[in-house]
Amino acid sequence: MRIISFNANGVRSAAKKGFFDWFVQQDADVLCMQETKAQEHQLIADGGLHGDFLPAGYKAWFRDATTKKGYSGVAIYARREPDEVRTALGWAPFDDEGRYIEVRFGNLSVVSFYIPSGSSGDLRQGFKFEVMDWLKPILDEWLASGRDYVLCGDWNIVRSRHDIRNWSSNQKNSGCTPPERAWLNGMIGDACGDGLVEPPATGWLDALRVLRTEAPEYTWWSNRGAARANNVGWRIDYQFITPSLRDRVEACAVHAEPRFSDHAPLVVDYRA
Repeated sequence: MRIISFNANGVRSAAKKGFFDWFVQQDADVLCMQETKAQEHQLIADGGLHGDFLPAGYKAWFRDATTKKGYSGVAIYARREPDEVRTALGWAPFDDEGRYIEVRFGNLSVVSFYIPSGSSGDLRQGFKFEVMDWLKPILDEWLASGRDYVLCGDWNIVRSRHDIRNWSSNQKNSGCTPPERAWLNGMIGDACGDGLVEPPATGWLDALRVLRTEAPEYTWWSNRGAARANNVGWRIDYQFITPSLRDRVEACAVHAEPRFSDHAPLVVDYRA
């Protein structure tokens, strides 16, 4: 099973840059998209999703932001019809920004998450911390549920110095602060964090780090300066999995080229 996670920074923009042409060549089973920046009705033509945004053989489900048009939004594309689609976790400030969608196939749940960024200022950073506190028990419940989960998405937090080019100079910047890293690494059951917290004996697993423990690999680059050309990046896009899927992680790749967004698609293959 091939699952792709991708922050599009606008599904219409990514489509114009050839993302869906690239996507159909990947032979993926599921695509988790974040930051669609569109309302579903804006992608409709002739009563259905416009072909520019729906490759043949796939169906798509969306959770748009209701608070502001052209903002946030998540989607999941899949070849197979899921048994269930969920688009809310029960807290309006998060749900209404279009930050969660889940599809269920038997005992497997695939989630597309878009965790808020706090880079715009103290107000949004405060909201990000609220989201983190509220989301933690939900993630703990999922981990203990007995279901297989793949949590895809842009988490807007790095885990360690191996996940960001300029580690020292970003310690006070949103996405790299010690409290954010402690929250994320406190849920991940590996030794690939920053050492601030002891990893849990049983925790989520970072699919890329199941295969490669230290190699610097980035998934996002600032549009300012020549960050991408100089590979001054951050790894903030992940697929977190339940321990039950550890031995099924077969391959993982970050596709920095071609460029469809300021983020790169993250592709993970799971054995059946």
